Amino acid sequence: MKILNPLKKITLASVLLIAFSSCSDDDDNTPEPPMQLNIVETAQTVDDLSILVDAVVQAGLVDALTADGDKTVLAPTNAAFTAFLADNGFNSLSEVPNDVLTQVLLNHVIAGTNITSADLSGNTGYTNTLADGPSGTKLSLYYDGTAGVMFNGGAEVTLPDVMTTNGVVHVIDQVIALPTIATFATTNPALSILVDALAYADSGAPTVPYIETVSNPDAGPFTVFAPTNDAFVDLLAELEVDALTEIETSTVDAVLLHHIVNANVQSSALATGEVGTLGGPIMADTSTFTLTDGNGRMSNIITTLVDIQGVNGVVHVIDKVILPAAE
Repeated sequence: MKILNPLKKITLASVLLIAFSSCSDDDDNTPEPPMQLNIVETAQTVDDLSILVDAVVQAGLVDALTADGDKTVLAPTNAAFTAFLADNGFNSLSEVPNDVLTQVLLNHVIAGTNITSADLSGNTGYTNTLADGPSGTKLSLYYDGTAGVMFNGGAEVTLPDVMTTNGVVHVIDQVIALPTIATFATTNPALSILVDALAYADSGAPTVPYIETVSNPDAGPFTVFAPTNDAFVDLLAELEVDALTEIETSTVDAVLLHHIVNANVQSSALATGEVGTLGGPIMADTSTFTLTDGNGRMSNIITTLVDIQGVNGVVHVIDKVILPAAE
C-alpha cells in the first residue's frame, strides 16, 4: 500500500502505544510491555480524527467499536468530515440526523476480519460493510489496491495498518458516501462501456433516464445484470458494428431494459425459471448460473461478481449482453 509519509506512520505509531512502567515485587524496575488501545481509544489519541470520535459518540456506536472481535475501520480525517458536511449542506456534525450518520459510519466498518494493507495491495474486489441496504442486505464496498488503495473510487488510504486490540484502522481522506448502483458502475473499470451505453441511451428517446435513476439513492431498488466491457465488445462484433453510436438509441434502450429487474434480487433469491425484466422475460437457470434471452443466447453470471449491493439496488456482473427477442 502507498504510504504518503513514512515518518508520519512512525510518529503516529509512537502515540498509539502507551507504555506503563511499574516496579516488581523485588523493586527491579522491570518495564511492562506497551499496552495497545482499542479502536475508539486509538482514534481519541489522534487530533486529526477528533470529528470521527465526535461522530461515533453522537451516533451511539462507541460500544460497538470498543467491543471485542476483529473489525476493519476506515477512518476519515477531520478534513474529510468537514468536506462531507459542506457537500451535504450541514453546518455542523450535530445537524446530521443520527439515523443518517449511523449508516454513514457503519459504511466504514467491515466486521469479522482484520484487513491489512498486504491483503489489499495489488488486488481489486468487493466486500461488505455494516451499513444497511434494501431488504435486510448489507452494502458493498469496492476496493482497488492497484495504485495505493482506494475505496468506491474516491476515498484513498493515507495511513494504513494502525493496529488496535480489536481490529485494524486505515486512515482515509474522504468520507465514503452510501453507494448507489452508479457508484459501482463508475468505479469498476471493467464496466465502463455499460456506463457509456446508459449515457448514450439517455441522449435519445425513449429513456428511463438511466444515469439519473441509477444515481438516485431513493430510486428502486432494482437488480441490474451488468455486462462487462468484453461482453459489449463481443456484441459489437456480433452485430457487425464498430461502436455503440452506430446503433439507434431506441434499440440500446430496449437492450438495457432487458438487464433491469424492478426488485432487489440477490443471487440467493434468484430462482430457475422466468425472470421479468423491464424489457420483457428472460430465463434463469440457477444450476448453471446462466441467463438466456429470447433468442437462445446464454450469458453466464460471474459468480465472483454477484450481490454488489447499493442503497438503490444490487448488481450481478454477466459475460454476454442480453438482447430483446427478434421479431
